[in-house]
Amino acid sequence: MTLQDRLHTLQQLATHLSGPEDEFLTALQKRTAFNNEWFDIAGQRASLSAIRDEFLDANKLRAWVAAYPSLAPAAAPSERKTVGLVLAGNIPLVGFHDMLCVYVAGHRAQIKLSSKDPYVLPYLIKLLGKFDERAADYFSIVENLKNYDAVIATGSDNTARYFKAYFGKVPHIIRRNRNAVAVLNGRETEEEMRALGRDVFTYYGLGCRNVSKLYVPRGYDFQPLLEIFHEWKQLQNHTKWKNNFDYNYALTTLNKESFHLTGPLMVLEEEAIISRIATLHFSYYDGIETVAQELLEKAEAIQLVVASPGVLQQPTFAFGEAQQPGLTDYADGVDTMEFLLSL
Repeated sequence: MTLQDRLHTLQQLATHLSGPEDEFLTALQKRTAFNNEWFDIAGQRASLSAIRDEFLDANKLRAWVAAYPSLAPAAAPSERKTVGLVLAGNIPLVGFHDMLCVYVAGHRAQIKLSSKDPYVLPYLIKLLGKFDERAADYFSIVENLKNYDAVIATGSDNTARYFKAYFGKVPHIIRRNRNAVAVLNGRETEEEMRALGRDVFTYYGLGCRNVSKLYVPRGYDFQPLLEIFHEWKQLQNHTKWKNNFDYNYALTTLNKESFHLTGPLMVLEEEAIISRIATLHFSYYDGIETVAQELLEKAEAIQLVVASPGVLQQPTFAFGEAQQPGLTDYADGVDTMEFLLSL
């Protein structure tokens, strides 16, 4: 397949996802939700919509590939590499971008699915093969990776150490725990605070792009933000979320730690970037320069920064856009396509 052939199948997938309801896809989503309560239908549909609009849009794909002059229009079969993908299972279809990069680069993706999300991605791959039977040769789903030329693996800090040792002899990208942070200045509008809520609560806060910590000016009035966050109080009806909330509430109360409380969430003053489920950390700052310096020092733990335009000199996402990555918003800031083209 030529590059244009592969791009065409991706655009056909976008058209399919934009068309009438695919009853088989819906059934797979229901099966996923039954087996993993965190992956409810709404979250799965949100993930698919983001993939369709940001990763599969024809104009965005063309602009993306144009930035890589070394991307061959038609690579010879002998030039194709086998790239092992160990997919995470924190949010629905989180490994789609890696799979997309391997496919567009013209390599073969050998995919080890997460046990938390094993149904929908294989169906999307089958759809690509339906649009062009040659596409099926670019993907294989396996229990264990073998005979690979490179690896992209995503996991926790603990599994990253294992991945590093196990896959260290081949070219690799190993990803660790990261989360997003938000920098507030106290002048955010109600609309911006509500959008921040989406950055915090979408996918139950389980994604690496979810905001898990706030930086707020000393003396910040939390009440307006807490009132808006209370709009997500329905999360308390989710059994797993409620169990985590109750545990963290009991633990924090027993330790006599102070916290702000809103319907679905505890907001605690804490230095760590990553927060537990149903909690959100915050730190006070006295000057924006100190925040910028701390963000640099903790860059290895931060996936992205959310803030109002102009608050920081470094790149930031607008409130509400943390879970809408584009094709060039590579995880951990590592250019996946450049890595694949160097193999």
